[in-house]
Amino acid sequence: MTHDTHSKTLGYLLWIFGFTGAHRFYYGKPVTGTIWFFTLGLLGIGWIIDLFLIPSMDREADRRFVGGDANYSVAWLLLTFLGLFGAHRMYIGKWISGVIYLLTGGLFLLGVLYDFWTLNAQISERNHGRGQAA
Repeated sequence: MTHDTHSKTLGYLLWIFGFTGAHRFYYGKPVTGTIWFFTLGLLGIGWIIDLFLIPSMDREADRRFVGGDANYSVAWLLLTFLGLFGAHRMYIGKWISGVIYLLTGGLFLLGVLYDFWTLNAQISERNHGRGQAA
């Protein structure tokens, strides 16, 4: 059974900043997200193409990641805007590391970068461990 774990609306909002790779990180594509970040969306060409690829990236993410009580979109918004303070970690129940992020600026931004690569897996693991919401 496929859960709607990721939002197309949020994907398109992140696409606006797509030259940074934000939407690719959100959909669980950290390698290409990093490439987009360092090449400004493949000089804008990949960014434009992604406008049409978001629905398929959304479907793939919905199949790949486990749904549950931790909402991917909420966690990604917290990481994107408050990651430096560990808000996303606190949201998914990682209070100790969340407080460490709060006190160290997201572990001097290296922890925030790590979470851009792994947040989907962290949420999926949490949701799988706690059971799936109905």
